[in-house]
Amino acid sequence: MIVGCLPVYEDKVMLCKRAIAPQHGLWNLPAGFLENGEKAEDGAARETLEESQAKVNIIKLHAVFSLPKVNQVYLLFLAQLKDLHFGPTKESLEVSLFAQEDVPWKDIAFHSTTYALERYYSYGKDFEGVHVGSYEGKQKWEA
Repeated sequence: MIVGCLPVYEDKVMLCKRAIAPQHGLWNLPAGFLENGEKAEDGAARETLEESQAKVNIIKLHAVFSLPKVNQVYLLFLAQLKDLHFGPTKESLEVSLFAQEDVPWKDIAFHSTTYALERYYSYGKDFEGVHVGSYEGKQKWEA
C-alpha cells in the first residue's frame, strides 16, 4: 500500500523531484509505503513531510490507483499546504509549486501521479467522489 498527497496551495500543486530510485530525477507527488499500525491519511501526511518538509491538512481521499503487475495500490489524498515552508530532503532533489500550465508532464515519474493530476485538473478540487484507476501495462521502471 502506497499513500501520498496531492498538495495544493491556491491554484498550484506541489511536486517533488525524486532523489532516489526508481525514476531518479523525475517529478512525483510525495508518497511512500504505509507503515504497520498507521492510518492511511496519517501515512500520507508523514510521507509528504519526509519528502518535502511540508505540513498539510488532509482534505479527502482523491484517488485510488492500482498497479497489479507490481502489487501496489496507491491512496492519494487531496491536501492543503499549511504554509509555504517546503524544500528538498534526502528523498527529493527539488520541491516546487506548479500552475497547471507549468506541470512538467513529460518528466512525471509514475502513472499514478499523472492520473491524480489529470483528474484534479479535469474535475476540480470540489469533486465529491473518489477517482479509481489502474495501469496494467509495463511500468516505466520495470526492467
